[in-house]
Amino acid sequence: MAKTVKDVLELAKGVKVVDLRFTDLPGAWHHFTMPVRRLNEEFFTEGIPFDGSSIRGFQEIHESDMLLKADPDTAFIDPTSETPTLVLSCNVFDPISEEPYSRDPRYVAQKAEAYLKSTGLAETAYFAPEAEFFIFDGVRYASAPNESSFSIQSEEAWWSSNNPESKGGQNQPKRGYFPTAPTDTLQELRNKFLFAMEEAGVPMDLHHHEVAAPGQSEMSMHFTTLTRMADDLLLYKYVIKNVARQNGKTATFMPKPVFGDNGSGMHVHSSLWKGSTNLFYDEKGYAGLSQTAKYYIGGLLKHASALLALTAPTTNSFRRLVPGYEAPVNIAYSQRNRSAICRIPANKSSKAKRVEFRAPDATSNPYLAFSAVLMAGLDGILNKIDPGEPQDRDLYELPEAEKKLIKQVPSSLGEVLDALEADHDFLLKGGVFTPDLLEEYIKYKRVHEVDAIRLRPTPHEFVLYFDA
Repeated sequence: MAKTVKDVLELAKGVKVVDLRFTDLPGAWHHFTMPVRRLNEEFFTEGIPFDGSSIRGFQEIHESDMLLKADPDTAFIDPTSETPTLVLSCNVFDPISEEPYSRDPRYVAQKAEAYLKSTGLAETAYFAPEAEFFIFDGVRYASAPNESSFSIQSEEAWWSSNNPESKGGQNQPKRGYFPTAPTDTLQELRNKFLFAMEEAGVPMDLHHHEVAAPGQSEMSMHFTTLTRMADDLLLYKYVIKNVARQNGKTATFMPKPVFGDNGSGMHVHSSLWKGSTNLFYDEKGYAGLSQTAKYYIGGLLKHASALLALTAPTTNSFRRLVPGYEAPVNIAYSQRNRSAICRIPANKSSKAKRVEFRAPDATSNPYLAFSAVLMAGLDGILNKIDPGEPQDRDLYELPEAEKKLIKQVPSSLGEVLDALEADHDFLLKGGVFTPDLLEEYIKYKRVHEVDAIRLRPTPHEFVLYFDA
């Protein structure tokens, strides 16, 4: 049941401060804090002003004033804060017209859900991401005109087996999946992550060590609606980073921090429902999929390159999306093949039937990423886009002539930004995404990320070329 303003005011009786949070365009959580005495019924209608010119992707200096309004349904008590703290997620508004702000990512997600209902195709979209991450014992990095380096410390990694304090039991590359203690050193820490999430009101399913040797892990959240899941994913990242830091570790959702081992993805599961009916299920269909689900997949495959600009949105994302590391590099679908960008998890339950889009990672802004996935899928349904035949064979072992027939994901952030620029009409339907948001997003990514990496030499280039 949704929380009301009255519920929040009751919840606030046990706290000292209120933390107000919102996201910038790339997806970072921002906040400011006020004493709990300022929280009253009028606060939820009047909102609170802030400077939008200091937020990435928002306003210019001459039009900087913006307004935040808290959503009472998002309230929770921060499980990581020493001071009793009530947290509220906010939407961004224009302070003069009080109209919702077109570049507010949370507003995009809410519009995506409204658009779904307006089509009459379904009433609800459920999402469930599997966001992987690394837990390290320490990290050092530097990037300056005369210096570029990074160093990762991990007692679980194979490179630590010769350390004087090593007790053995390190994982080898790609051998980190499901080991027990003492090889898995992070069990109790992941328990703390899980308990903190549930304390904040987010139902969790499970946690485990992942494939990559040096501390790669994953926790699964129970599925929920699109905007709510984006809210929960931001909390997930916040909890993991803070609880890790409180326990002397450091956490990262960077997709590929370690060369020669698997990267961290965020497989995004989604399904469409009318009432209690899962529209993706058909007992007689391939892998139990309905024709609606196949058209949804058709939309994901057609728009895959553009989608990656929003779901795998960093230069580092494309260090992960390479063959040989269980990465979904093939623009195809399958019920078992993990190299396909769309997978249908093997289960016979009508309620559990869903489509898994495997290319995303958790550096994405979840409001934009989940909305884009939904919009691509809806475009597939509305236009009856045929996804073709499933690919249930080993795509890496195909003859070269056949392999060339299967399209692969682009190899760089620059390429997918070009794809988004050329293919974004499906995102504009229903006013869900707006041209100004996409233009600002593409400009920011090109200037601050693509060009920033393109212009800098890397340490390995010195290995290759210094003595050329």
